[in-house]
Amino acid sequence: MNEGRIIARKDGPIGRLIFDNPSKRNAISIGMANQLPIALADFDADPSIHVVVITGSGDKSFISGADISEFDKKEASPEAVRENAARSQKTFGDLRKFRKPTVAGIRGFCFGGGVAIAVACDLRFAADDALFSIPSARLGIGYRADFTSWLVDAVGPANAKEMLITAQRYSAHDALRMGLVHRVAPVADFDSQLDSYCASIAENAPLAMQASKVIVNEVAGGLTNADMDLCQKLTDACKLSDDYKEGRRAFKEKRRPVFRGI
Repeated sequence: MNEGRIIARKDGPIGRLIFDNPSKRNAISIGMANQLPIALADFDADPSIHVVVITGSGDKSFISGADISEFDKKEASPEAVRENAARSQKTFGDLRKFRKPTVAGIRGFCFGGGVAIAVACDLRFAADDALFSIPSARLGIGYRADFTSWLVDAVGPANAKEMLITAQRYSAHDALRMGLVHRVAPVADFDSQLDSYCASIAENAPLAMQASKVIVNEVAGGLTNADMDLCQKLTDACKLSDDYKEGRRAFKEKRRPVFRGI
């Protein structure tokens, strides 16, 4: 039986992760959940990869949520419930904590766990046919606390409550208004605009982008709760890097810098 797969590709400095389960609108199976951390670890270890973009296979769906056909297996016993919770925590947590910039490229359905994948990413780029929903209230499911916190980070408490309590569907432009996505592109130009967006990110200094990810997360809860020593360590590392020297040289020479992440 086809349980779906994660396709991992390297395209120059861009890593591509494709959720490939088209017969189920790219729903996340147990097998796919196990594959994602492995693919992320490979991209993390490769210094040539500067940014990772996540998409769904085909043009109908980004990710439609968890594979409902596996729910009985996941909930068959208390042990299975704990095992599934640990697997989900690793899958989604590894994406959220990934060092390099991540972009969700969203076409079509982005439901339930698909929204969790999207908000675990740093940036969200949607086609104007994208459709968002968290239908947990219609399934009797409590949306996990970590997923909810990432959603609140993206759209704020009021919009998060509406999404979770009403379980209604939102268009790409609704999502843009709420802050759930950063950009919306016409379907006809989606692939080219997404590639251009990722390529422009990939040209930036890796250490600076990685520092920005951590520092934004640290200060989001207020400076009093931030690990200021860690923030200072990261900014110091950027100042001492070869990339900083290259950035200054390129500015003086009026050319594009070539960053290597060192």
